[in-house]
Amino acid sequence: MDWTFIPAYLVLGAGIGFLAGLLGIGGGFTIVPVLTLLFAYQAFPAEHAVHMAVATSTASILFTALASTRAHHRHGAVLWKVVAALGPGLVIGSLVGPQIAARIPGTVLAGVFCAVTASAALHIGRGRAPKASRNLPGRGPLALLGLIVGVLASFVGTGGAFIVVPFLTWCNVRLQNAIATSAALGVPVALFGSVSYIIAGVRQPTLPPLSLGYVYVPALIGIVVTSMFTAPMGARTAHRLPIGKLRMSFAAMLLVLSAFMFYRIVAA
Repeated sequence: MDWTFIPAYLVLGAGIGFLAGLLGIGGGFTIVPVLTLLFAYQAFPAEHAVHMAVATSTASILFTALASTRAHHRHGAVLWKVVAALGPGLVIGSLVGPQIAARIPGTVLAGVFCAVTASAALHIGRGRAPKASRNLPGRGPLALLGLIVGVLASFVGTGGAFIVVPFLTWCNVRLQNAIATSAALGVPVALFGSVSYIIAGVRQPTLPPLSLGYVYVPALIGIVVTSMFTAPMGARTAHRLPIGKLRMSFAAMLLVLSAFMFYRIVAA
């Protein structure tokens, strides 16, 4: 293990923890591109770099999501009935998604990451007001949505906010409530997604030492150590920012990270 990369993991954790609390994204959209770059510098097997980045990101979200959910809950912002309705589908999707992702080439997985991220950013950035009559659907449609979110979120190493936040705001849910609810939904996505990535990678003989399946433990520890402290700070900030600035910050960050990941694919 190259200990010189530990400070990079700590700094990364501090940044994604704050973003997880601020935007409810679990930090995955930040972690995956940066970890892919750091793993490349450490000469990890190229065919596993993106899978390891996604898996490690998924595992780290469990801790940042717990910290940010607790902070949002203190503000009474988490819609727990929505969490319960989406939960069953999320669990199934989070278990199935990594098994599919493990069989997809890294460049294809990175391409999926770029496309999903850019699409979410453009939708949120437009900021079109939803119809006043539009409300949340029943438990059946929400459970199906949970399944879709679980699969796609585990593909790209996030907590699912790139789907959940736009959908909830489209249904006239206040943005702060959408972000808070998304943070809570990141917990089951991360928990079951991590287990599935560990199972998918446990028989890979060329993974670097200190890997638990596709999860790279030193990176996970470094990210978690600092992110647990900064996630509540981000959550507090989210409840102070105007809706417009919060929405544009979310969209701008997703576009930048999508462009960065696309550059990595082209340059590879």
